[in-house]
Amino acid sequence: MAYRVLGRAGPPQPRRARRLLFAFTLSLSCTYLCYSLLCCCDDLGQSRLLGAPRCLRGPGAGGQKLLQESRPCDPSGPTPGEPGAPSAPAAGAPSPRLSGSNHSGSPKLGTKRLPQALIVGVKKGGTRAVLEFIRVHPDVRALGTEPHFFDRNYGRGLDWYRSLMPRTLESQITLEKTPSYFVTQEAPRRIFNMSRDTKLIVVVRNPVTRAISDYTQTLSKKPDIPTFEGLSFRNRTLGLVDVSWNAIRIGMYALHLESWLRYFPLAQIHFVSGERLITDPAGEMGRVQDFLGIKRLITDKHFYFNKTKGFPCLKKTESSLLPRCLGKSKGRTHVQIDPEVIDQLREFYRPYNIKFYETVGQDFSVTWRLGQLSLCFMTATSDGTCTPRFFRPQLDPLIIM
Repeated sequence: MAYRVLGRAGPPQPRRARRLLFAFTLSLSCTYLCYSLLCCCDDLGQSRLLGAPRCLRGPGAGGQKLLQESRPCDPSGPTPGEPGAPSAPAAGAPSPRLSGSNHSGSPKLGTKRLPQALIVGVKKGGTRAVLEFIRVHPDVRALGTEPHFFDRNYGRGLDWYRSLMPRTLESQITLEKTPSYFVTQEAPRRIFNMSRDTKLIVVVRNPVTRAISDYTQTLSKKPDIPTFEGLSFRNRTLGLVDVSWNAIRIGMYALHLESWLRYFPLAQIHFVSGERLITDPAGEMGRVQDFLGIKRLITDKHFYFNKTKGFPCLKKTESSLLPRCLGKSKGRTHVQIDPEVIDQLREFYRPYNIKFYETVGQDFSVTWRLGQLSLCFMTATSDGTCTPRFFRPQLDPLIIM
Protein backbone atom coordinates (compact mmCIF):
# COMPACT_ATOMS: atom_id res chain seq x y z
CA MET A 1 0.00 0.00 0.00
CA ALA A 2 2.85 2.31 0.85
CA TYR A 3 4.43 1.60 -2.46
CA ARG A 4 1.26 2.59 -4.30
CA VAL A 5 1.06 5.92 -2.55
CA LEU A 6 4.69 6.62 -3.25
CA GLY A 7 4.27 5.49 -6.82
CA ARG A 8 1.27 7.77 -7.39
CA ALA A 9 2.85 10.75 -5.64
CA GLY A 10 6.12 10.51 -7.54
CA PRO A 11 5.11 11.33 -11.14
CA PRO A 12 3.40 14.76 -10.55
CA GLN A 13 6.63 16.36 -9.33
CA PRO A 14 8.18 16.94 -12.86
CA ARG A 15 4.89 18.39 -14.18
CA ARG A 16 4.61 20.80 -11.24
CA ALA A 17 8.16 22.00 -11.84
CA ARG A 18 7.46 22.60 -15.50
CA ARG A 19 4.34 24.56 -14.62
CA LEU A 20 6.21 26.72 -12.14
CA LEU A 21 8.97 27.39 -14.71
CA PHE A 22 6.40 28.34 -17.35
CA ALA A 23 4.57 30.68 -14.96
CA PHE A 24 7.84 32.33 -13.96
CA THR A 25 8.90 32.79 -17.58
CA LEU A 26 5.50 34.21 -18.53
CA SER A 27 5.55 36.61 -15.58
CA LEU A 28 9.04 37.81 -16.47
CA SER A 29 8.05 38.37 -20.12
CA CYS A 30 4.94 40.33 -19.14
CA THR A 31 6.94 42.46 -16.75
CA TYR A 32 9.52 43.26 -19.43
CA LEU A 33 6.80 44.02 -21.97
CA CYS A 34 4.94 46.38 -19.62
CA TYR A 35 8.16 48.13 -18.64
CA SER A 36 9.11 48.62 -22.29
CA LEU A 37 5.70 50.02 -23.18
CA LEU A 38 5.80 52.46 -20.27
CA CYS A 39 9.25 53.71 -21.24
CA CYS A 40 8.32 54.14 -24.88
CA CYS A 41 5.14 56.01 -24.02
CA ASP A 42 6.99 58.31 -21.65
CA ASP A 43 9.74 58.95 -24.19
CA LEU A 44 7.20 59.57 -26.93
CA GLY A 45 5.36 62.09 -24.78
CA GLN A 46 8.56 63.99 -24.03
CA SER A 47 9.64 63.93 -27.65
CA ARG A 48 6.36 65.49 -28.71
CA LEU A 49 6.86 68.27 -26.22
CA LEU A 50 10.43 68.90 -27.26
CA GLY A 51 9.79 68.57 -30.97
CA ALA A 52 12.53 65.97 -31.42
CA PRO A 53 11.07 62.41 -31.33
CA ARG A 54 13.43 59.80 -29.98
CA CYS A 55 13.13 55.99 -29.48
CA LEU A 56 14.79 53.41 -27.28
CA ARG A 57 17.71 51.46 -28.62
CA GLY A 58 17.15 47.98 -29.97
CA PRO A 59 17.66 44.89 -27.86
CA GLY A 60 21.34 44.68 -28.83
CA ALA A 61 22.43 47.32 -26.34
CA GLY A 62 22.54 45.09 -23.29
CA GLY A 63 22.48 45.92 -19.57
CA GLN A 64 21.11 49.15 -18.25
CA LYS A 65 22.21 51.03 -21.40
CA LEU A 66 19.24 49.41 -23.06
CA LEU A 67 16.95 51.54 -20.94
CA GLN A 68 19.08 54.65 -20.52
CA GLU A 69 20.40 55.45 -23.98
CA SER A 70 18.35 56.37 -26.99
CA ARG A 71 18.79 57.37 -30.60
CA PRO A 72 16.73 59.44 -33.11
CA CYS A 73 13.65 57.74 -34.40
CA ASP A 74 13.26 56.58 -37.95
CA PRO A 75 11.83 59.62 -39.77
CA SER A 76 9.52 57.45 -41.77
CA GLY A 77 5.95 57.36 -40.55
CA PRO A 78 2.37 57.96 -41.55
CA THR A 79 1.75 61.00 -43.66
CA PRO A 80 -0.98 63.51 -42.84
CA GLY A 81 -4.40 62.17 -43.70
CA GLU A 82 -3.36 58.51 -43.33
CA PRO A 83 -4.50 56.35 -40.43
CA GLY A 84 -2.38 56.98 -37.40
CA ALA A 85 -1.11 60.31 -38.63
CA PRO A 86 -1.09 63.17 -36.11
CA SER A 87 -3.92 65.63 -36.52
CA ALA A 88 -3.22 69.19 -37.73
CA PRO A 89 -2.41 71.68 -34.96
CA ALA A 90 -5.28 73.78 -33.76
CA ALA A 91 -5.39 77.49 -34.58
CA GLY A 92 -3.12 79.44 -32.27
CA ALA A 93 -1.05 76.39 -31.32
CA PRO A 94 2.72 76.71 -31.70
CA SER A 95 3.97 75.42 -35.02
CA PRO A 96 6.33 72.45 -34.95
CA ARG A 97 10.02 72.95 -35.49
CA LEU A 98 11.35 72.54 -38.98
CA SER A 99 14.42 70.54 -39.86
CA GLY A 100 16.12 73.74 -41.04
CA SER A 101 15.64 75.57 -37.76
CA ASN A 102 18.50 77.45 -36.15
CA HIS A 103 19.59 77.23 -32.52
CA SER A 104 16.76 79.48 -31.38
CA GLY A 105 14.12 77.29 -32.99
CA SER A 106 13.08 79.77 -35.70
CA PRO A 107 12.96 78.28 -39.21
CA LYS A 108 15.59 79.24 -41.77
CA LEU A 109 13.27 80.45 -44.49
CA GLY A 110 14.41 81.43 -47.96
CA THR A 111 17.80 81.15 -49.59
CA LYS A 112 20.90 83.30 -49.82
CA ARG A 113 21.03 85.16 -53.11
CA LEU A 114 23.33 87.66 -54.74
CA PRO A 115 21.90 91.16 -54.29
CA GLN A 116 19.51 92.51 -56.89
CA ALA A 117 20.11 96.09 -55.72
CA LEU A 118 23.12 97.97 -54.38
CA ILE A 119 23.60 101.28 -52.60
CA VAL A 120 26.91 102.19 -54.20
CA GLY A 121 27.48 105.71 -52.88
CA VAL A 122 28.37 108.20 -51.82
CA LYS A 123 30.26 108.32 -48.56
CA LYS A 124 28.77 110.81 -46.05
CA GLY A 125 25.85 111.38 -48.39
CA GLY A 126 23.17 109.54 -46.40
CA THR A 127 23.64 105.92 -47.45
CA ARG A 128 23.21 104.58 -43.93
CA ALA A 129 19.90 106.42 -43.59
CA VAL A 130 18.61 104.95 -46.86
CA LEU A 131 19.64 101.46 -45.75
CA GLU A 132 18.00 101.72 -42.33
CA PHE A 133 14.83 103.25 -43.73
CA ILE A 134 14.38 100.74 -46.56
CA ARG A 135 14.94 97.81 -44.21
CA VAL A 136 11.56 98.61 -42.66
CA HIS A 137 9.92 97.33 -45.85
CA PRO A 138 8.90 93.65 -45.60
CA ASP A 139 9.91 93.00 -49.21
CA VAL A 140 13.52 94.07 -48.66
CA ARG A 141 16.26 92.21 -46.79
CA ALA A 142 19.55 94.05 -46.47
CA LEU A 143 23.02 93.24 -45.23
CA GLY A 144 23.73 95.49 -42.25
CA THR A 145 27.51 95.73 -42.66
CA GLU A 146 29.55 96.91 -45.62
CA PRO A 147 31.22 93.88 -47.24
CA HIS A 148 33.43 95.92 -49.63
CA PHE A 149 33.30 93.02 -52.05
CA PHE A 150 33.65 94.88 -55.35
CA ASP A 151 36.54 97.05 -54.15
CA ARG A 152 38.56 95.15 -51.52
CA ASN A 153 37.39 91.52 -51.38
CA TYR A 154 36.67 90.68 -55.00
CA GLY A 155 39.28 87.94 -54.96
CA ARG A 156 37.22 85.94 -52.46
CA GLY A 157 34.70 85.10 -55.18
CA LEU A 158 30.94 85.31 -55.61
CA ASP A 159 30.27 82.26 -53.44
CA TRP A 160 31.86 84.03 -50.47
CA TYR A 161 29.90 87.18 -51.28
CA ARG A 162 26.63 85.22 -51.48
CA SER A 163 27.31 83.56 -48.13
CA LEU A 164 27.20 86.98 -46.45
CA MET A 165 23.72 87.79 -47.69
CA PRO A 166 20.54 87.42 -45.61
CA ARG A 167 18.08 84.71 -46.56
CA THR A 168 15.26 85.94 -48.76
CA LEU A 169 12.06 84.60 -50.23
CA GLU A 170 11.33 84.71 -53.93
CA SER A 171 9.22 87.84 -53.43
CA GLN A 172 11.93 89.72 -51.51
CA ILE A 173 14.84 91.86 -52.69
CA THR A 174 18.37 91.39 -51.39
CA LEU A 175 20.17 94.69 -50.82
CA GLU A 176 23.74 95.62 -49.96
CA LYS A 177 25.45 98.95 -49.21
CA THR A 178 29.08 99.96 -49.68
CA PRO A 179 29.50 103.69 -50.48
CA SER A 180 33.07 103.36 -51.73
CA TYR A 181 31.88 101.43 -54.80
CA PHE A 182 30.91 104.69 -56.54
CA VAL A 183 34.52 105.90 -56.70
CA THR A 184 36.08 102.48 -57.39
CA GLN A 185 37.13 102.24 -61.04
CA GLU A 186 36.65 98.46 -61.28
CA ALA A 187 33.32 98.29 -59.44
CA PRO A 188 30.96 98.96 -62.40
CA ARG A 189 32.50 96.22 -64.54
CA ARG A 190 32.55 93.73 -61.66
CA ILE A 191 28.93 94.39 -60.72
CA PHE A 192 27.91 94.13 -64.39
CA ASN A 193 29.65 90.74 -64.59
CA MET A 194 27.65 89.59 -61.56
CA SER A 195 24.35 90.76 -63.06
CA ARG A 196 23.66 93.34 -65.73
CA ASP A 197 20.17 93.80 -64.22
CA THR A 198 21.45 95.06 -60.86
CA LYS A 199 19.67 98.21 -59.67
CA LEU A 200 21.98 100.92 -58.34
CA ILE A 201 21.20 103.59 -55.75
CA VAL A 202 23.44 106.66 -55.38
CA VAL A 203 22.87 109.14 -52.55
CA VAL A 204 24.32 112.54 -53.48
CA ARG A 205 24.82 115.60 -51.32
CA ASN A 206 26.24 119.09 -51.74
CA PRO A 207 29.89 118.25 -52.53
CA VAL A 208 31.26 120.98 -50.23
CA THR A 209 29.06 119.95 -47.29
CA ARG A 210 29.90 116.32 -47.98
CA ALA A 211 33.65 117.05 -47.92
CA ILE A 212 33.35 118.92 -44.61
CA SER A 213 31.36 116.04 -43.13
CA ASP A 214 33.97 113.58 -44.39
CA TYR A 215 36.75 115.62 -42.82
CA THR A 216 34.84 115.96 -39.53
CA GLN A 217 34.50 112.18 -39.30
CA THR A 218 38.21 111.67 -39.99
CA LEU A 219 39.14 114.35 -37.46
CA SER A 220 37.18 112.54 -34.74
CA LYS A 221 39.40 109.50 -35.29
CA LYS A 222 42.68 111.29 -36.04
CA PRO A 223 42.81 114.61 -34.15
CA ASP A 224 46.33 115.37 -35.38
CA ILE A 225 45.54 115.58 -39.10
CA PRO A 226 46.12 118.89 -40.97
CA THR A 227 43.38 121.50 -41.27
CA PHE A 228 40.59 121.19 -43.80
CA GLU A 229 41.97 124.19 -45.68
CA GLY A 230 45.44 122.67 -45.78
CA LEU A 231 44.17 119.40 -47.23
CA SER A 232 41.79 120.98 -49.74
CA PHE A 233 44.32 123.11 -51.65
CA ARG A 234 47.65 122.61 -53.26
CA ASN A 235 47.88 126.39 -53.46
CA ARG A 236 45.03 128.32 -51.90
CA THR A 237 46.28 131.68 -53.15
CA LEU A 238 46.03 130.47 -56.73
CA GLY A 239 42.87 128.51 -55.96
CA LEU A 240 44.43 125.18 -56.89
CA VAL A 241 42.32 122.45 -55.31
CA ASP A 242 44.00 119.18 -54.40
CA VAL A 243 41.90 116.61 -56.27
CA SER A 244 44.08 113.80 -54.97
CA TRP A 245 42.51 114.19 -51.53
CA ASN A 246 39.70 111.67 -51.39
CA ALA A 247 37.31 113.98 -49.53
CA ILE A 248 37.47 116.39 -52.47
CA ARG A 249 37.56 113.79 -55.23
CA ILE A 250 34.43 111.94 -54.10
CA GLY A 251 32.31 115.05 -54.73
CA MET A 252 33.25 115.15 -58.43
CA TYR A 253 30.12 113.12 -59.19
CA ALA A 254 30.09 113.63 -62.96
CA LEU A 255 33.60 112.22 -63.24
CA HIS A 256 32.75 108.98 -61.43
CA LEU A 257 29.38 108.57 -63.13
CA GLU A 258 31.09 108.20 -66.51
CA SER A 259 32.49 104.83 -65.43
CA TRP A 260 29.05 103.54 -64.44
CA LEU A 261 27.33 104.64 -67.63
CA ARG A 262 29.71 102.49 -69.65
CA TYR A 263 28.01 99.42 -68.19
CA PHE A 264 24.58 100.46 -66.89
CA PRO A 265 21.86 102.58 -68.49
CA LEU A 266 20.75 105.66 -66.60
CA ALA A 267 17.34 104.06 -66.00
CA GLN A 268 19.04 101.50 -63.75
CA ILE A 269 20.57 104.15 -61.49
CA HIS A 270 18.47 106.05 -58.96
CA PHE A 271 19.80 109.23 -57.35
CA VAL A 272 18.67 110.15 -53.85
CA SER A 273 19.06 113.69 -52.54
CA GLY A 274 20.87 113.57 -49.21
CA GLU A 275 19.34 116.92 -48.26
CA ARG A 276 15.77 115.91 -49.09
CA LEU A 277 16.33 112.64 -47.26
CA ILE A 278 16.58 114.76 -44.11
CA THR A 279 13.87 117.31 -44.83
CA ASP A 280 11.39 114.91 -46.46
CA PRO A 281 12.40 111.31 -45.75
CA ALA A 282 9.03 109.84 -46.69
CA GLY A 283 9.09 111.52 -50.11
CA GLU A 284 12.61 110.34 -50.91
CA MET A 285 11.92 106.82 -49.67
CA GLY A 286 8.73 106.74 -51.73
CA ARG A 287 10.80 107.29 -54.86
CA VAL A 288 13.28 104.62 -53.75
CA GLN A 289 10.43 102.13 -53.34
CA ASP A 290 9.14 103.00 -56.80
CA PHE A 291 12.59 102.43 -58.26
CA LEU A 292 12.88 99.02 -56.60
CA GLY A 293 9.44 98.07 -57.88
CA ILE A 294 7.89 97.51 -54.46
CA LYS A 295 4.74 98.91 -52.90
CA ARG A 296 4.97 102.23 -51.07
CA LEU A 297 4.66 101.05 -47.49
CA ILE A 298 7.22 103.41 -45.90
CA THR A 299 5.37 106.70 -45.44
CA ASP A 300 5.19 109.75 -43.18
CA LYS A 301 3.84 107.66 -40.34
CA HIS A 302 7.20 105.90 -40.00
CA PHE A 303 9.24 109.04 -39.22
CA TYR A 304 9.64 111.75 -36.65
CA PHE A 305 12.28 114.48 -36.51
CA ASN A 306 14.83 114.30 -33.70
CA LYS A 307 15.74 117.89 -32.88
CA THR A 308 18.79 116.87 -30.86
CA LYS A 309 20.41 115.00 -33.73
CA GLY A 310 18.95 117.14 -36.50
CA PHE A 311 17.91 114.00 -38.38
CA PRO A 312 14.69 112.06 -38.91
CA CYS A 313 14.33 108.84 -36.94
CA LEU A 314 12.12 105.81 -37.33
CA LYS A 315 9.18 105.57 -34.96
CA LYS A 316 8.79 102.47 -32.84
CA THR A 317 7.10 99.60 -34.60
CA GLU A 318 5.42 96.38 -33.53
CA SER A 319 8.79 94.64 -33.59
CA SER A 320 10.65 97.46 -31.85
CA LEU A 321 9.79 98.85 -28.43
CA LEU A 322 11.86 102.01 -28.95
CA PRO A 323 12.31 104.48 -31.81
CA ARG A 324 15.37 103.83 -33.97
CA CYS A 325 17.72 106.68 -34.81
CA LEU A 326 20.97 106.57 -36.71
CA GLY A 327 24.26 106.08 -34.88
CA LYS A 328 25.92 108.56 -32.55
CA SER A 329 28.18 109.77 -35.36
CA LYS A 330 25.16 110.99 -37.34
CA GLY A 331 24.36 114.63 -36.71
CA ARG A 332 27.89 115.36 -35.52
CA THR A 333 28.64 119.10 -35.41
CA HIS A 334 30.83 120.09 -38.36
CA VAL A 335 34.09 121.93 -37.87
CA GLN A 336 34.06 125.66 -38.60
CA ILE A 337 35.44 126.43 -42.06
CA ASP A 338 36.48 129.82 -43.42
CA PRO A 339 33.61 131.07 -45.67
CA GLU A 340 36.16 132.04 -48.33
CA VAL A 341 37.34 128.44 -48.48
CA ILE A 342 33.75 127.30 -48.96
CA ASP A 343 33.25 129.82 -51.78
CA GLN A 344 36.43 128.64 -53.50
CA LEU A 345 35.30 125.02 -53.32
CA ARG A 346 31.86 125.91 -54.65
CA GLU A 347 33.48 127.49 -57.67
CA PHE A 348 35.68 124.44 -58.13
CA TYR A 349 32.70 122.07 -58.09
CA ARG A 350 30.44 124.24 -60.26
CA PRO A 351 31.39 122.75 -63.69
CA TYR A 352 31.26 119.20 -62.30
CA ASN A 353 27.84 119.89 -60.77
CA ILE A 354 26.42 121.36 -63.97
CA LYS A 355 27.59 118.36 -65.97
CA PHE A 356 26.14 116.03 -63.37
CA TYR A 357 22.73 117.76 -63.50
CA GLU A 358 22.68 117.53 -67.29
CA THR A 359 23.70 113.88 -67.33
CA VAL A 360 21.14 112.62 -64.81
CA GLY A 361 18.38 115.01 -65.84
CA GLN A 362 17.91 116.38 -62.33
CA ASP A 363 18.89 119.76 -60.93
CA PHE A 364 20.06 119.40 -57.35
CA SER A 365 21.28 123.00 -57.15
CA VAL A 366 18.24 124.28 -55.25
CA THR A 367 18.47 121.71 -52.48
CA TRP A 368 22.25 122.04 -52.33
CA ARG A 369 22.07 125.82 -52.01
CA LEU A 370 19.37 125.65 -49.39
CA GLY A 371 20.86 122.68 -47.57
CA GLN A 372 21.88 124.67 -44.55
CA LEU A 373 18.73 126.81 -44.51
CA SER A 374 16.53 123.73 -44.66
CA LEU A 375 18.22 122.28 -41.57
CA CYS A 376 18.85 125.35 -39.44
CA PHE A 377 16.66 128.29 -38.63
CA MET A 378 18.88 131.10 -37.34
CA THR A 379 17.64 132.14 -33.92
CA ALA A 380 18.34 135.31 -32.00
CA THR A 381 20.90 133.69 -29.74
CA SER A 382 24.07 135.51 -28.86
CA ASP A 383 26.37 132.84 -30.28
CA GLY A 384 24.52 132.69 -33.61
CA THR A 385 23.75 128.98 -33.34
CA CYS A 386 21.03 127.40 -35.41
CA THR A 387 18.25 125.17 -34.22
CA PRO A 388 17.51 122.08 -36.34
CA ARG A 389 13.90 121.69 -37.36
CA PHE A 390 11.85 119.58 -39.72
CA PHE A 391 11.67 121.60 -42.92
CA ARG A 392 9.88 120.88 -46.17
CA PRO A 393 10.47 123.30 -49.02
CA GLN A 394 6.95 122.91 -50.38
CA LEU A 395 5.49 123.90 -47.01
CA ASP A 396 7.91 126.65 -46.01
CA PRO A 397 8.21 129.21 -48.86
CA LEU A 398 9.59 131.83 -46.47
CA ILE A 399 12.86 129.90 -46.19
CA ILE A 400 13.11 129.54 -49.98
CA MET A 401 12.83 133.28 -50.45
